[in-house]
Order: sequence, then C-alpha cells, then structure tokens
Amino acid sequence: MSHARRVVFGCLAWALTVSATDAASTLKGRAHLEPLPFSALKGWDEDDHAAAFQAFLRSCRSLEAQSSELRPAQKPHAGLLAVCRKALSAGSSLSKDEARRFFEAHFQPYSIVPASGEGFLTGYYEPEFQGSREKTAIYSVPLLARPDDLVTIPQGETLPGLEAGLQAARRLPNGYEPYPDRAAIESGALGSRAKALVYVREPGEAFIIHVQGSTRIRLTDGSVMRVAYAGRNGHPYTSIGRLLVERGEMDLESMTLEKLMGWLKDHPEPARELMRRNRSYIFFREADELSPQDGPIGGAGIPLVPGRSLAVDRSLWAYGLPFWLEGQLPLSLESAEPLQRLMIAQDTGSAIVGPARGDFFFGSGEAAGTRAGLLRHATRFVVLQPKARS
Repeated sequence: MSHARRVVFGCLAWALTVSATDAASTLKGRAHLEPLPFSALKGWDEDDHAAAFQAFLRSCRSLEAQSSELRPAQKPHAGLLAVCRKALSAGSSLSKDEARRFFEAHFQPYSIVPASGEGFLTGYYEPEFQGSREKTAIYSVPLLARPDDLVTIPQGETLPGLEAGLQAARRLPNGYEPYPDRAAIESGALGSRAKALVYVREPGEAFIIHVQGSTRIRLTDGSVMRVAYAGRNGHPYTSIGRLLVERGEMDLESMTLEKLMGWLKDHPEPARELMRRNRSYIFFREADELSPQDGPIGGAGIPLVPGRSLAVDRSLWAYGLPFWLEGQLPLSLESAEPLQRLMIAQDTGSAIVGPARGDFFFGSGEAAGTRAGLLRHATRFVVLQPKARS
C-alpha cells in the first residue's frame, strides 16, 4: 500500500470509528493501533467466520442481558453493543460468507503494535482429573471453596490500609488486611474457612487446576463434576515453568505440560517449595449449571468455545471484542500449522498482561492440554473495532 493510500485509508478509518480512539487512550502508550483493510489479514477469506459468529453471539447475548462478569473487564463501547444488537437480529444460522460479510460491514481492523515489539500467545485448557468428594488415602489434596471473608477488589481500586495492586483482601471486624498467600493457606491460615469442594490425587494436579481456572473431575462413582473459578487471593501470579527454566531444570524449547507434571510428581519436596513461589491461590465452586457439551466459564461469565475463545488483558480490552490472530499453532515440538483465525475476547488471566498478549482456549481433556502446553509463540494481534455507523 502506498504512503498516500495509507494516509487516505487511515483518515477514513478514523472518521468511521470512535471506539478506536477510546482504545488508544486506554492503551496509555503501551501500544499503538494501525488501521488495516480486511485484505491485509492473511487467510481472512478462508477462516470459518460462521464459527466465530456463533462465539460472538454468546458474548452478545450476555452483553445485551447485562449479565454479571466473573472477572470484570473494560466496559464495552456503545458501538460494540450496537453491533451486538444487529448480530442478534441477524439470527444464528449465517453461512460462512454471510458471517464474513457481517464482520466486514460492522468492524474495522486495527493492528496492535505493542511497545515491546511483538505480540505473544499462549494456550490453556480445561483439565480432567480423577477425584473424590470425600478425603481418602488416594484423594487427599483439596480444591477449596471461596471463603466468606474474601473480598475481591474491583479493578483499578484499592481499600484503606492496603497497598495498590492487591486484587483481594481479608475482611476484618475493623478493616482489611492482605489475604494469605499460597504458602500460608496450605499451612492452615484459613482455619475453619478452608472448606474442601473436592479432592484430587497430587499437589501438581491441584496446581494445574489453579493455573487453568477450571476442571472436570471424574468422581469415584463414575460421574463428572464441573469445577469453576470463584475467586483468588489477590497476590501476583508467578510462572513455575519459567522458574524451572531459570534454574536449569528444563529448557523452554522442549518443555511440555506432561514434562512439567512429571517433574512435580517426581520431586515432591522441591515441587512444594517451587509451587509456593506462586503466591496466587484460586478458589472454586461447583458449576452444576454446565452441560457436558459446555466449555468452562470464562471471565466474561459465559461458557468458552474451543478454538474461538481468547483470554485478554481485562484492564485494556472489553469482553466481546473480536481479535484476528496470525502466527503458528504447534502440533508437536517439531511441527506447527498456520494460525489465521478470528477469535472473541471472552476470558482473562493473571498472567495475561499487555495489549498484544492472549491465551488461546483449546478445549477440555488431555489432548487439549498437550496442545495448550506447546503454544508460547510470537503472534500478530489485530483488534476489530466497531464502526461508528454500522
């Protein structure tokens, strides 16, 4: 594209969109947005836009109903709500071409150019483990329910006497204090408030569930229990995989989820110390409203869609925004397939920080976990902002 055409296209995009201006101010110098034509998105015409539209409709139904978000994000711009109303009126049976034309008619692509240089994408999934509602000799590691003294601090706010940045606190008769961290909770700091929801076999299994934020537990009677995120202690997240690499225990290029799980199981005492380096601790609830076909509940408060739900930095982006990703999806340590896909922001995560940082939801079970553990790649992020007059 010539310089003159870039200028003309940029001016036209500015005139047609207002939400991009809001996004640029929210990014606060951490990235800038460059307008693009849809023709500049590699593989755009070949994607399954009908599948992306179905995921988008889930977000639109939630936004239209003003449903509560599990982890509140940026407020959706009025333009996004307007596009959602059009999507809901269009129905749920659009063909691939019809869905593609819908996105093209109502959105404007903007390449997200982070100050750090490039975007980064990881993967996550809903693990499945065996467990028991009662503590036994085999199943002895608890997943805890949310304590009644845990107070979640709204994003960007703080409470008297607490340092800025803490995202939760413990309610006291005369105020608040920081909530106990992982080591303290595991050592009994919650007392009688530590109520086990279900038990799994290994500390490493519980830790992976904490990282992923949800799980399916196959109980001893053969039934399956769905467990969902219900809150966290507010302390920052630390990647134990990164710590293992720094210690020379593993190298990043060959690390897989299976290797990490194996190391945790084979080195119980060092693993205990290592996991406690991640001071963040997650609490859960039983999600009996979910059907077996549903994905886990994401930060937006709706079930996730494998291959279409994206976790984003909720301090920067609104749920429901479409994102176009270009990069690589690994099939194994040695091979990958092109990633050229439209996804919908429907989740968030403690480690998902930055304007061009995302987490790709692969689905449920062991195979999804294998692929999720392989994805840690530089990726191009393009946000689709609603047009002002769509």
